[in-house]
Amino acid sequence: MIKNHQYLVFFIVCFFQPQSIIAQSPISTSIQSNTLLDTTEQKIIISGINITGNKHTKTYIIEREIPFKAGDSLLQKNLTAILVQARNQVYNTNLFTEVKFDSIQQADSSLKINIVVRERWYIFPTPQFQLVDRSLNEWIKTYNADFNRVVYGLKFAHYNFSGRRDQLRIYLLNGYARNISASYSAPYSNTKLTEGFGVAAGFTQNREVGYKLNYNNKILNYKKSGFVRNNFNAAIGYSIRKGFFKTTNFSVGFNYSNIDDSIVTSKYNPSYFNSANNKRFIPDFGVGISYTNTDNNNYPQKGLIYSYGISKRGLQFIGGINSLSLSGSFAKFYKHKHNYFSIVQSSAMVKLPFEQAFINRRALGFGSLSLRGLEVYLIDGVAAGVAKYTLNKKVTEFKIPIPFKLKSLAYIPFKIFAKTYTDVGYSYLSKKYDSRLNNKLLYTGGFGIDVVTFYDIVFKVEYSFNQLGEKGLFLHGKGGY
Repeated sequence: MIKNHQYLVFFIVCFFQPQSIIAQSPISTSIQSNTLLDTTEQKIIISGINITGNKHTKTYIIEREIPFKAGDSLLQKNLTAILVQARNQVYNTNLFTEVKFDSIQQADSSLKINIVVRERWYIFPTPQFQLVDRSLNEWIKTYNADFNRVVYGLKFAHYNFSGRRDQLRIYLLNGYARNISASYSAPYSNTKLTEGFGVAAGFTQNREVGYKLNYNNKILNYKKSGFVRNNFNAAIGYSIRKGFFKTTNFSVGFNYSNIDDSIVTSKYNPSYFNSANNKRFIPDFGVGISYTNTDNNNYPQKGLIYSYGISKRGLQFIGGINSLSLSGSFAKFYKHKHNYFSIVQSSAMVKLPFEQAFINRRALGFGSLSLRGLEVYLIDGVAAGVAKYTLNKKVTEFKIPIPFKLKSLAYIPFKIFAKTYTDVGYSYLSKKYDSRLNNKLLYTGGFGIDVVTFYDIVFKVEYSFNQLGEKGLFLHGKGGY
């Protein structure tokens, strides 16, 4: 039963559900020590590790992220760095709002490590209010904030279902689109805590389908009375994470899509599926490797993230919806003096063969292949890349105490960052599908503010401009788990 004082948390979090965006974990972590550490080659023994504060999370899930165990000997000169790394890894599980490490010197000169964690609230039966459009700006500028173009309903999520960092999500949504779906992921499914799995399935119905992009890179939507697309999907995944930073993921899934038969005719887009058949069974296979080693995975200021992978759609290699995709991304975070840090990012993809069905041509404007200042445009492509640079400075940081007792949150923290940025990108597409933003170098820039608060909620206010001479204010809000 949800207590009354937790509604504040639910109300804010329910409107900022997780997407593929970097957000900051705002509660500070700390390391305390009553020992004097020097730079000698002397070794020090870890006599014990004591973990408290985890009421629901299994202790061995926390221990799995610590790069040492009781009885290990560590070089004294490396001890501080090792403790910082251990603290970061425990915090980056996203299971806790606070993580503290204490090192206490014993009479025999060994060290005992005390770890105190504050667990998040994991259960969120939250109301949902979602836009069918890609962004808030598109909903306001293109559709005049039409409330008929929203999806509403309920999401039930448990982000630590059995205390093993496993997640269960159930969506029941209605409105302009319908969605009934469920997923479960368990990153630690074997006794060594090195393997995991995930399963997902869902059924969606849509009242409109984007069937083509026009020359001005705006989506053309097909709609009529009732639903024009019915889609069933299911997927399974398997992961391997033997160390701390690198994960290998394997996935197999399929979509069965049934669209209105008018969409695949010459009047609209016969290349939608590259077939006159409006019902398609679409299998997908993928392998990906990701590496994450940062001071804070949710809003990094120092560290490295990269990923690369290969995916196959369809059972053949040419024609129809068949494609072979290669993709990769890279992000390096540099911490500077005086609360400055900078980010260098790049992403790229290529799809073979170059003749692809419309549903396979997504490029700039989707996921990491996005340019700040061109949010209202979609740019198809079979090969695309972007590069970004951001310079951030922390302007201020403060905390507002909560006037009532809440175990998962003692205060509401705020961190405010000012930033400036510039992006470049390119998307290649066959001339017969050409638009004004394909096959040319694109560049944008701007400045803005990031406001980061509890439970990884981040608000972004960005004023961007592009090479088309356009400029404007763009709002983004993401967060939750």
